[in-house]
Amino acid sequence: MTDDDAYAELGAILLDRTPLTAVMQRVADLAKETVPGVDEASVTVVEGKRARSVAFTGSLAVHLDERQYAVGFGPCMDAALSGQVVRIDDTSAGSEAYPGYSDVARRAGVRSTLSIGLAVPHRAVGALNLYDLGGQPFDASSLEVAQVLAGHAAIALVNSLAVESTRELAEQLQRAMASRAVIEQAKGVISAVRGVDPEEAFTLLSRRSQDTNRKLAELAGEVVRSAGEGRDTGW
Repeated sequence: MTDDDAYAELGAILLDRTPLTAVMQRVADLAKETVPGVDEASVTVVEGKRARSVAFTGSLAVHLDERQYAVGFGPCMDAALSGQVVRIDDTSAGSEAYPGYSDVARRAGVRSTLSIGLAVPHRAVGALNLYDLGGQPFDASSLEVAQVLAGHAAIALVNSLAVESTRELAEQLQRAMASRAVIEQAKGVISAVRGVDPEEAFTLLSRRSQDTNRKLAELAGEVVRSAGEGRDTGW
């Protein structure tokens, strides 16, 4: 598969209909197939303070990733958090920045590594990690292809975050509407019990909420449940 074929395939993926993990797995697979020198690849995603590999082409890649997650430090972690490119050209020569990791990677048979940060507006959210088991360090051609693939991965992450944000907003609105409905029902119960109008019923409910340090919706729900079960509502 050529670079152009890989870009065309990623560009044709319907991001709003394809699970994020499936898109990331294809990014990792295409990186292994098209980036010169790549033997294993993975994609790191950072969620809050937690990092995880959402896609990988083999056990070696995920093993080296997880070692970094465990200690909270390493090239893929730094690339994921900074959005920058982090590389180790020769693990046998060691690395001033990552001496421990470089030794572990060398013993696992890795010659060089390349991690490219996945940046979205205002923050970095992950990294595309590439592992070479022999030959020359990743060159400019490898970096260029990998950065295009990483760009597609970042777009998919942006889309996923947008969808998730929309979903959370919808859930919040649903909860707000449900709470409002319960409060309206409680006002009706209190109005009937106390012989007051709905506005005064709401004032009484709000006052008790403040006095007892309980959420208004929670207190209203208790009133409605008590009335529905034929129990004393406390009003």
